[in-house]
Amino acid sequence: MAKRLTLYIVIGMIAGILVGYALNRAYPASDPSLAFYADLLKLLPEIFLHLIKMIIAPLVFATLVSGIAGMGDSAALGRIGGRALGWFITASLISIGLGLVLVNLFQPGVGLAFEAAGPVKDLATADFTLRHFILAVFPTSIIDAMARNDVLQVLVFSLFFGVALSALGKKGTMIVEGCDALAQVMLTITDYVMRLAPLAVFGALAAVIATKGLGIIITYGVFVSEFYFGLLLLWTLLFTMGTAFLGKRALLLARYIRQPVLLAFSTASSESALPKLFEQLDRFGVPRRISGFVLPLGYSFNLDGSMMYTSFATMFIAQAYNIPLSAGQQIAMLLTLMVTSKGIAGVPRASLVVIAATLTQFGLPVEGVALLLGVDTFLDMGRTATNVVGNAVATSVITKWEGMLQPPLDPDAEPPMPPHGTPEHGRKGLNLDPDQ
Repeated sequence: MAKRLTLYIVIGMIAGILVGYALNRAYPASDPSLAFYADLLKLLPEIFLHLIKMIIAPLVFATLVSGIAGMGDSAALGRIGGRALGWFITASLISIGLGLVLVNLFQPGVGLAFEAAGPVKDLATADFTLRHFILAVFPTSIIDAMARNDVLQVLVFSLFFGVALSALGKKGTMIVEGCDALAQVMLTITDYVMRLAPLAVFGALAAVIATKGLGIIITYGVFVSEFYFGLLLLWTLLFTMGTAFLGKRALLLARYIRQPVLLAFSTASSESALPKLFEQLDRFGVPRRISGFVLPLGYSFNLDGSMMYTSFATMFIAQAYNIPLSAGQQIAMLLTLMVTSKGIAGVPRASLVVIAATLTQFGLPVEGVALLLGVDTFLDMGRTATNVVGNAVATSVITKWEGMLQPPLDPDAEPPMPPHGTPEHGRKGLNLDPDQ
């Protein structure tokens, strides 16, 4: 199944586009039958995403707790966290800066004179403040955080739990082994759920094309193509940065992460790719105790595609309304986006929320967000896939930086079950001290 999953996902993408186009041509936009069939098709990705969300919180908790408890070294934990945050901040500046440079170079909004397609609702921009974000990092209840799949809050609780468990020593051995077993159970469930991925991809694309038609891609073709060109440049920069640490294995990483990237692209959901990304990084040689800490942290602090989109789209709206911004204002915007974009993980229509908040702060028309709504789904696919790429590169680099990168396994092989009490997939004798 693992070897054929990529092929099945691609088939699902093509079939979804064809079926969606057929429905779009068969029924006028006002026909209730079109909405009925589109809703039926949406059930497939919605069920799949529900099942994926069911896995996320216990998987992150189990892998992070067992990893931290296995470290036995709080200094190593601080070192890894510091290096990860340093990488995330650097990648964030590059992503947002690249978006500003490209949108000033291409100027996709100049002369377009777009009018808002409709009112923008349910964008909770008032909550996007630094104070709100800092408070939202710390959970008041781990049960509530898990129920909402708030990865950052689950990560914070897991840090406390793992460090405390490590301090118990032998008294906590039974709990550590229980977390190891829980992680294996969740990965087995992941394998079952992933078999539904091609159907989810088919339903997601078919529903979008059926209701919006292929013409929407053509209508905004210039803007979409220029943004995707920017994403291609960002991918090149990320892998180039990765090569400085990983050497030739940076290019090999692309082969290992193709399935989670395809999933993220076709479903426009980073969550759908997280369990599979854990598996593929295992095969690439990243110990679970590293990926279990860095990946969840990256999902909150390292959304490279989303951050590039916020700067690109904000300037696009300013250009469309013929509102010039000075270099100083654009730099201020970059720094603002650096802060506000760190809280977008798990927020519905998160990138649009950040853009709307930034437009308000800089006196730009908030209704300009409506210009993006028509193609936001297609743009979201690209930026979500880029988020996955950025986090995969970051996790691999941090692992290499720590001297913990293991020899790679076959990227399509079934993951071997570890022996009892071993956190990693069949990899023994790992120690977070790179000098041992």
